[in-house]
Amino acid sequence: MWRIWTLFICIVLFFSAIVLRLFYWQIIAGDSLRAQAAAQYNLRLIIPATRGTIADTDGSPFAMSQEAYLVYAQPKEIADIPAFTRLVAPILDHEEASISAMLTIPGRVWVPLAHKVDRQVVDELKKISLTGLGFEREAKRYYPEASMAAQLLGFVGADQNGNDLGYFGLEGYYDRELKGRDGNIELEKDVQGSAILVGDTKRIEAEDGRSLRLWTDRTVQQIVEKRLTSGIQKYGAKEGSVVIMDPKTGGILSMASHPSYDPADFSAYDKSLYKNPIVASSYEPGSTFKVLVMSAAINEKAVRGGTKMNEDGPVQVGEYTIRTWNNQYHGELTMTEVIQYSSNVGMVFAARKLGMDKFVRYLHDFGIGEATSVDLQEESSPELRGDRQWREIDLATASFGQGIAVTPIQMVRAVAAIANGGALMEPHVVREIVDGRGLPAGKAGKTVEIKPKKVRQVISAETAAVMTEMMVNAVDRGEAKWAKPPGYRIAGKTGTAQIPVGLLINKQMVLI
Repeated sequence: MWRIWTLFICIVLFFSAIVLRLFYWQIIAGDSLRAQAAAQYNLRLIIPATRGTIADTDGSPFAMSQEAYLVYAQPKEIADIPAFTRLVAPILDHEEASISAMLTIPGRVWVPLAHKVDRQVVDELKKISLTGLGFEREAKRYYPEASMAAQLLGFVGADQNGNDLGYFGLEGYYDRELKGRDGNIELEKDVQGSAILVGDTKRIEAEDGRSLRLWTDRTVQQIVEKRLTSGIQKYGAKEGSVVIMDPKTGGILSMASHPSYDPADFSAYDKSLYKNPIVASSYEPGSTFKVLVMSAAINEKAVRGGTKMNEDGPVQVGEYTIRTWNNQYHGELTMTEVIQYSSNVGMVFAARKLGMDKFVRYLHDFGIGEATSVDLQEESSPELRGDRQWREIDLATASFGQGIAVTPIQMVRAVAAIANGGALMEPHVVREIVDGRGLPAGKAGKTVEIKPKKVRQVISAETAAVMTEMMVNAVDRGEAKWAKPPGYRIAGKTGTAQIPVGLLINKQMVLI
């Protein structure tokens, strides 16, 4: 009887092992085995998507995709690999050894030799008429305005797999929208690995990327960059930045920094130039900050434009002495004249009238210490000290823009709120996103408008109007007279920040 039971158990175990093995093959490892089988019998070719265009507000292209070619080889069809390599390598400007190594890897039936190849190079390769050498159309990023708006645009490089990837600026921030989705062709292949042209073919079309239309105006950008470069050369400055924002919409009409780089040849430049200093670098705003503090004091009715104070000498704050920027004193001044003469002593008076708690609250309300959410990669935001960490001397120095750090985009947005009736807007570079994916060539897709976004009301419209008049007076009668073009009514404020760097003092001139 025990022999029968033993035989029965052995049969059960045998069939259980078969069932378990079948379960493993079909359920657990099924997907992997099917993929391996498909790889043995199918050849997949990628159809690259065309990256979307970046255009200025009038449609002039800043960045676009230009026709280029992928050069590939089919080793199974090459009779003499060394001879093939000797002919192809110099035209592609590659090392013979690297091409030979790629072509002699066992089992490879399709080898990409070079991406983004110009038509002239392809024509030269076609002249030598080599069996096993092929070409596929693809796109290469082209910047028709060369280095114009480079740090605004960013550039397109390659990821670790060799695929296009946007870095920095708009190319980085909107990479997912711009790049689209690649398609592919699946062909059956024979035992030698060659495509069977009469076999089953599966084709998934590429979906081209979305395009961007900016607030930025090419003509304005061109003028700004020319004037910026000229000013830097004239005054011997090391670097400079300009940003122009529409106060009512937050739209960035121009953004430029010097030195810059060419996005089509980015690898030839120092990597430190890739970041946009307008959104990624901080500085002491100096006297331009005074208009924010004065706006807060007027809004809280701590002072009025006609409120008077005595500027009869330096003011003492604990153990520290605060002087005017030029060590000149004017006696009795109104708050309007405090802005006109850019009086540090007068600003300490206004900040004390405002009070510490309200002063700190208005810094937050103006967006100091918070990211602006501008649609560019690499935005940073210098931290404000904690609300309870402010001392009397911190209040005094911050009232005239020292001992506090901002990014240029933060400062421009804050001052633009005064020009916009006290409303703080979110800055934005892109005006519209045009979706052309999945549509026939030449067909316009759905347009998504990026609507202006109000962040908060910082000061009243009445306060903004008073502050605007004070800034007009500063341009007409103050240190900014030189910046006023004839025939225009300009509200503005200059500033010079002194930042200790080791034993040196680095001076920055800022015009808002």
